[in-house]
Amino acid sequence: MGKLKIFSGKELCKLLLKYGFMEKRRKGSHIVMQLKTEKGTITVLVPDHSELKAGTLASIIRQSGLARSIFEVE
Repeated sequence: MGKLKIFSGKELCKLLLKYGFMEKRRKGSHIVMQLKTEKGTITVLVPDHSELKAGTLASIIRQSGLARSIFEVE
């Protein structure tokens, strides 16, 4: 397992958009991103902060179902 990149909320949303997620709504400082799949809908809540904490990013990675390597330092 490599080291995770440091993302802002906006950068992370751009990456999720690249992998098929869509921005559904914003409320306060949070952005709701969704991906519709055959099995249902994956919903991820992304804080719109200048820097996401490592634990928050790890949680978003688990929820999204995407490979951790996408979020790691190259």
